[in-house]
Amino acid sequence: MKPVPTGLYGSRSNPFVLVPLVLLVTILVCAVGYMVLGAAEGQEWSVFDCIYFTVISLTTVGYGETLPSFAANLPARAYTIVVLIVGYGVIVWAASSVIALFVEGRLGEALGRRRMMNEIEKVSGHYLVCGLGETGLQVQLELRRTARRVVLVERDADRIQLAMREGPVLFVQGDAEEEETLLAAGIERAVGVIACLPSDKDNIYLVLSARQLNPELRIVARYCSAESRDKLLRAGADVVISPNVIGGLRIASEMIRPHVTTFLDVMLREQTKVIRLDEVTVGEDSPLCNRTIGDAQIHRQTGLLVIATRQVGVEGFTYNPGPEQRLVAGTVLIVLGHVDNIARLRRLVALGSS
Repeated sequence: MKPVPTGLYGSRSNPFVLVPLVLLVTILVCAVGYMVLGAAEGQEWSVFDCIYFTVISLTTVGYGETLPSFAANLPARAYTIVVLIVGYGVIVWAASSVIALFVEGRLGEALGRRRMMNEIEKVSGHYLVCGLGETGLQVQLELRRTARRVVLVERDADRIQLAMREGPVLFVQGDAEEEETLLAAGIERAVGVIACLPSDKDNIYLVLSARQLNPELRIVARYCSAESRDKLLRAGADVVISPNVIGGLRIASEMIRPHVTTFLDVMLREQTKVIRLDEVTVGEDSPLCNRTIGDAQIHRQTGLLVIATRQVGVEGFTYNPGPEQRLVAGTVLIVLGHVDNIARLRRLVALGSS
């Protein structure tokens, strides 16, 4: 039986193809049986008459009608007993299949939603992606490809299904501006919120709500109008980004440094080997703390390239740091390599604090 979608929580069998087909085959087979039995007794019953008699028998309508000379045809009468038993079984099955489509559909949605909420309640240290427009879809895809824990928040079921094409993902279907929705998505246990709602006004309201619910969050917000930039920052966003500005810079880069942009595109879009620029912070309890980059042997242990470092309280970065660069507590390492190797470095850095 062909599966059909049940909203966002799975699939179930579709009876609207199989049920009519089984009913049609049952009626035709029964009608052919009457024709064969009638011909054996020298009675020429037409195709229409046999189909008509089968239908009124199975539906119990009857009308008191029978096929010509039916009473004298003992095999046909015995055959009718078989037709009624088998036919009623088929009709009961067909009716139950159609009813189950609606009953199980609603029940399945409720159970699926409950399972989803249970899974979200177990998650912590995750990122909320609020809004699955074109920007939000790309954001959640990158987070998932780099092995981050993600919970999506979106009102439109179709947009959620687009995100699910890349595989199962945790989500809450609802308005991201509502506190109840954010709490259901585990905002109190999250480490970051990405506001990608369609309008700047909605994003401002979302940022205000998110900051109140979890003051420790890192919030990145999208804006379209330049007037909304400062409002989002005052509302509590840590970083605000304009797709128009980023798009303009990208177009200019394509013109004046095409090989660099091609390199970045290949790195970000590669399917078989996920290479990324990422950051790792050295904590006070890390075994790498107070060691030099040369002593830490980061490249030898992880295969990563240390592109730059940033010390606590320092505005800029140290690019291409030498082996003598000391890794004090709070040093941020900007590294380039496979996401699995980046995860290995995170484990190496965290060994002392586990």
